[in-house]
Amino acid sequence: MTREFPPFVYGGAGVHVDHLVPALRTQPDMEVDVLCSGDDRPGAVSVSETDPRMPEANPALAQLSTDLVLAHLAARDTVPDVLHSHTWYMNLAGHVGGLLHGRPHLITAHSLEPLRPWKAEQLGGGYRLSSWAERAAYEGADAIIAVSRGMREDVLSAYPRVDPAKVRVVHNGIDADFYRPDPDTDVLERLGVDPTRPSVAFVGRITRQKGVPHLLRAMRGVDPDAQLVLLAGSPDTPELARETEEAVATLTAERTGVVWVSQMLPREDVRQVLTHATVFVCPSVYEPQGIVNLEAMGCETAVVASDVGGIPEVVVQGETGVMVHYDPRQTDDFEAGLTEAMNDMIARPDRAAAMGRAGRERAIESFSWDSIAAETAEVYRSVLRG
Repeated sequence: MTREFPPFVYGGAGVHVDHLVPALRTQPDMEVDVLCSGDDRPGAVSVSETDPRMPEANPALAQLSTDLVLAHLAARDTVPDVLHSHTWYMNLAGHVGGLLHGRPHLITAHSLEPLRPWKAEQLGGGYRLSSWAERAAYEGADAIIAVSRGMREDVLSAYPRVDPAKVRVVHNGIDADFYRPDPDTDVLERLGVDPTRPSVAFVGRITRQKGVPHLLRAMRGVDPDAQLVLLAGSPDTPELARETEEAVATLTAERTGVVWVSQMLPREDVRQVLTHATVFVCPSVYEPQGIVNLEAMGCETAVVASDVGGIPEVVVQGETGVMVHYDPRQTDDFEAGLTEAMNDMIARPDRAAAMGRAGRERAIESFSWDSIAAETAEVYRSVLRG
């Protein structure tokens, strides 16, 4: 049960489901059906997120209406052995469906509403609804899969009524066959990126979580020869969109080589941008794991990232990249640390390249989807065994 499924994938949870589903289907005696909220898509049963009885409803309320329909549809052909939901958008569908059909409900924890208070800007009172739905689902789940050890700690801290024995760690993965170095430069040239100049790359949505304002301020102190390639769109709110536009305009007035792409690019284009970046930067203030860091590592690109959430379980300090400490009370220090780390990578491209090679090796050895699917299937079996 998921909101994101190809071709509508816009975040880490969607990338996770996109790769997990086909990998699960290779597991012995495993059949997987996909139920989605949103537009129709191939290979899934989809339910619109607009309830015609309340077309002007708060988005969170409309989502809960959709969840109830999906809970009913979960047993449309045969009652499933296990229901597995991803993100708060679908947690209530899994929780209610499990109760209705008498089957175990599992959650993969990609993020937590209590740790994203800025969503109140986006959802208003709907944020209280999304928080309620998530809490009910987590406290009633038969098992919770956390995508990192840091995420497991966050689950138990946010929801102390959850039995720690129910929370297992299964990391996100990387398709290293796809996320590999791309020597071509046609995408760079089309976007206006100079392949002869060093570049800093960012890929992500414009949301408080991703720390884009910190990166834009940190770039003001970076070597002026370096470009910034900002693949960032889908702002959470109009206010956040305006803030980002103003910050980009300020930076563009101060330096050359600021390339902002606000529309979602094909994965093949993103891969080329990542490959040719001197360094990929992940300035997130909250990140359960940060799958985009793995994608950069797969492309042999060094990473500079904040040390929040599950990122320290992906990036090896001094080997595949550099982590900068984030403290919400000392954001000036965080931004200065980002500036210093980016400048060091740009000044020492051979070191950055060596980190990139080490990063790809780590991505291949430790984060394959086949092993993640096998671990997930074992969680299914464990709840069925009781």
